[in-house]
Amino acid sequence: MNPTSSTALPGSSLDAARRRRELALLADGEQVDVLVVGLGATGAGAALDAATRGLSVAAIDAHDLAFGTSRWSSKLIHGGLRYLASGQLDVAHESAVERGILMERTAPHLVRAQPFVLPLTPLVSRGQAALARAGFVAGDLLRVSARTSRRTLPQPRTLSAVETRHLAPALRPVGLRGGLLSWDGRLSDDARLVTAIARTAAAHGARVLTRTRALELHGDGALVRDELTGEELRIRARTVVNAAGVWAGGLVEDVRLRPSRGTHLVLRSETLGRLSAGLHIPIPGESNRFVLVLPQGDGRVYVGLTDEPVDGDVPDVPEVPETDIGFLLDVLGSALDVTLHRDDVVGAFAGLRPLLDTRDASGRTADISRKHAVLTSPEGVVTVVGGKLTTYRRMAQDAVDAAVAARGLTAGPCRTASVPLVGAAAQRTLAGLDVPPRLVFRYGTEAAAVHALGVEEPALAEPVVPGHPVTGAELLWAVRHEGALDTADLLDRRTRIGVVPEDRATAEEAARAALADA
Repeated sequence: MNPTSSTALPGSSLDAARRRRELALLADGEQVDVLVVGLGATGAGAALDAATRGLSVAAIDAHDLAFGTSRWSSKLIHGGLRYLASGQLDVAHESAVERGILMERTAPHLVRAQPFVLPLTPLVSRGQAALARAGFVAGDLLRVSARTSRRTLPQPRTLSAVETRHLAPALRPVGLRGGLLSWDGRLSDDARLVTAIARTAAAHGARVLTRTRALELHGDGALVRDELTGEELRIRARTVVNAAGVWAGGLVEDVRLRPSRGTHLVLRSETLGRLSAGLHIPIPGESNRFVLVLPQGDGRVYVGLTDEPVDGDVPDVPEVPETDIGFLLDVLGSALDVTLHRDDVVGAFAGLRPLLDTRDASGRTADISRKHAVLTSPEGVVTVVGGKLTTYRRMAQDAVDAAVAARGLTAGPCRTASVPLVGAAAQRTLAGLDVPPRLVFRYGTEAAAVHALGVEEPALAEPVVPGHPVTGAELLWAVRHEGALDTADLLDRRTRIGVVPEDRATAEEAARAALADA
């Protein structure tokens, strides 16, 4: 189905006042059917899934929407090609299906087709090239099996050397035999996807509460703390879903995770010149791993990613080691005609994948399956772990199915494969909006309302950082409608200004002004 046009879903706005009201009701003893802990993509998805089945829902997070792993991805909605290559056919098909749902039904405003070029450099043998070409053909068959339209994702093909350098002039011309063009889904921003999911859940009645930390989980609820006031309270619930990602094991015993660190670099666009497509750059010595070069359309390019095991305590915000930076720069140097230095890296970020611990002698987290798992504790707490951003909706569905079964709740079937997220509309509707296309790619049908803030007050239409497109209107909208409570919410999650520390410092004053004006 195609989502219908809408400027906003009634009841979808999140703000500080709504948070206070809803937290007070829970503190007074109101019981909900489902308590979801964690407001990354999977937790927000579980809240939406449960709410659209007719269940009452509270969803909490110790920090903010998309505070953890969900904001540190490559911003891609994968069709499962990597999993197909490793023989995980079920995971590959599931990824392709979920990609199609996002691109054609639930979030066509946030997910678009992204072209990628795999350059056939001297480091890519003809045998490797043939294998990659066969892989892209298989990936297109996955698209067919998922019933995703050719209009949504064009067909892969072989490029000449001239065509390859036209799309990516930064590639080294010496020895370049051509390239392989493929397509996948690309998010405007992963944190924006989570925000849209959470707001859609709120529109269906879910109580979405950030800065609410779970201290203890039980089968009938949780002891939580309001991180803004320090007050502790109990939330009563008939069932509990633990979707805390890499922190899930700290809330429920016998859940063993093996986090894997994925690091991305941030470069200025001018460093690599004009890029009309993303790049898959093969990692020397690896048959099925690539470094991705991802132009963001905002003056920045992301380069990633690593896959390294992480031991010890899980930090709130992972640090990026210099070894990861050096590795990514070295791989870029194997294919680009541009000499990159450490000083060209203007920012870096790392996320931790919540992989279920299935360690073997190899110790490689890159070899651990990305298939998710749903575990039910003796007390009845349902924990969902593993998986990936692309399949968040299916993970949420399985978790809510298990929670409903564990407590014998009366609930309707899952509906989220056909529930449009806030701002969604058919592509022809989105294309007809008389506002900057960049806003449409971030806000969908709500772009007109965001744009109007700048029309009403011209100062808000100005970028808050020179060379970066985010405006003061977007910051104000985030405070009034997207639940942003402080400058970090605004700069690090509702927008991605903060991934470049220099830009973040410049935007601090505008962020404080938006919080004051709201």
